[in-house]
Amino acid sequence: MGIFSTIMNKIFHHDAPAPEASAPADTGGATADAAVAVAPPPPSEPVDVEAVLTQLAAGKGGGGNWQVSIVDLLKLLDMDSSLDARKELANELDIHAGADGTAEENIALHKAVMQKLAENGGKVPDSLLHH
Repeated sequence: MGIFSTIMNKIFHHDAPAPEASAPADTGGATADAAVAVAPPPPSEPVDVEAVLTQLAAGKGGGGNWQVSIVDLLKLLDMDSSLDARKELANELDIHAGADGTAEENIALHKAVMQKLAENGGKVPDSLLHH
C-alpha cells in the first residue's frame, strides 16, 4: 500500500522476526513450520507504540526527536524522510497544513500519523497525540 502502511507494519510487527528465529533453534521439522505459520499474526492487543519506538531509538543512539518530528520518526524506522516522501505521506493522510516541508505541515503530519496508529490498534499516549 502506501507509506503509512509501511510505518504501521514496522511498528506493529517490530518483534515478528524474533519468534521465527528462535523456533527453528528449538526444534526442526513440522514444529518449526507451525511456528513460522503462527509468528506473524495481526496484533490482538493494542501495540504500545511509544514502547516500540523507544526501544528502536535506544538501539540507534537515541533516535533524534521522534516524539515530535516526522523526519526523525521516519529515520528511526529506516524510511525515506525526504520532502517528496513527506508530501506523499501528507497526500495519503489528507494533511494540508502550511506549505510543503514547513514546520506547520511536519507537526500536523506527525500528529496525523500518531492518530492513525491509534485508530489502527496502536496504544499511543496523549503526549504523542497532542504535543
